[in-house]
Amino acid sequence: MTGYNSNGDVATSNGNHNNSNSNGTNGNSNGHSKPVEYTAQELHTKQLPKVGNFKMCSRDCCSKQGGANNKAGNSCLDKKGGGGHKEELVVPTPQSLLYPYEVIQEIADFIVKRAGIRPKIGIICGSGLGSLADIIQDAKVFEYEKIPNFPVSTVEGHAGKLVVGTLEGANVMAMQGRFHFYEGYPLAKCSMPVRVMKLCGVEYLFATNAAGGINPKFNVGDIMLMHDHVNMLGFAGNSPLQGPNDPRFGPRFPALVNSYNRDLINKAIEIGKTMGIESNIHVGVYSCLGGPTYETIAELKALRMMGVDAVGMSTVHEVITARHCDMKVFAFSLITNKCPIEYSDKKDEEANHEEVMAVAKNRQKACCELVSRLICEIQKGS
Repeated sequence: MTGYNSNGDVATSNGNHNNSNSNGTNGNSNGHSKPVEYTAQELHTKQLPKVGNFKMCSRDCCSKQGGANNKAGNSCLDKKGGGGHKEELVVPTPQSLLYPYEVIQEIADFIVKRAGIRPKIGIICGSGLGSLADIIQDAKVFEYEKIPNFPVSTVEGHAGKLVVGTLEGANVMAMQGRFHFYEGYPLAKCSMPVRVMKLCGVEYLFATNAAGGINPKFNVGDIMLMHDHVNMLGFAGNSPLQGPNDPRFGPRFPALVNSYNRDLINKAIEIGKTMGIESNIHVGVYSCLGGPTYETIAELKALRMMGVDAVGMSTVHEVITARHCDMKVFAFSLITNKCPIEYSDKKDEEANHEEVMAVAKNRQKACCELVSRLICEIQKGS
């Protein structure tokens, strides 16, 4: 964990500023240079922060290179009773400063240079929907761990690959694996790839997810086109835009009233009719909870009272980030289970990840065709 102290200096969890490897949760998953971090004042004055040799403890202190789990020592646990370091007040870095514009640009340049194209459409593949990326032609595949400053996905059904190529004549890039709040990543890190997409040239974001159906009219295997969302994490004051705003990405106070592009929703409905699956397509409201637990009956009842039709653990913060940088958004949920809203002792009514993956696998073909045809419509109109 890194942060800045009360004097504005950058502090690192092991007392130095080298480029040690970590597991991805600390902003440096692959040995590349660590993301630069700025205070609010430094962001506006464009002055680089000073690097201090601080001796501080953090949640990563005893598990990273040089910590107590490493024979090199040099951690707070090694120094107990032996002149251990004195405490310093360290303020966590605001989310908006975790990945400054220059770092995002570095990642985007890395991808575009090696892919040889600038994508127009970005796709985020939800749990079990990684096959959306498999239909991309002339594909260049980037493993997350080999992309500078990129996190890694730790969830089954998320391959951890970025695929760039063409689909229906359009240049596209697809994430086979997203990042979740429950993995320990802050929301700004979960949605950071959306900003990478923007600086790569992406104008449209297609976000897909596996979700539980709260609306009693929904059945397993149905597709819900998202036309709005309820940001439960935002209710708790958590946002990917938290902290000082960089106007190069977007405005301080972005409006979200029309977050989901109505033209794309209408086209998707028409495509569903031509595919013969109009009875399986709905338009509704999605909500993201923090996870990794599935919802209680009381929580599901509360969400239904709020007008929520489907619930999951992703997407909303990605949409917020996309709209902040003026991308057009199309999103849908594959309903992988029906959420019970009445108390019961039946085990088969409890949600589980295996069920989610199985349903997603069975509906991959329909989801891929819907996405392909919609991209074709966008390409025709360009």
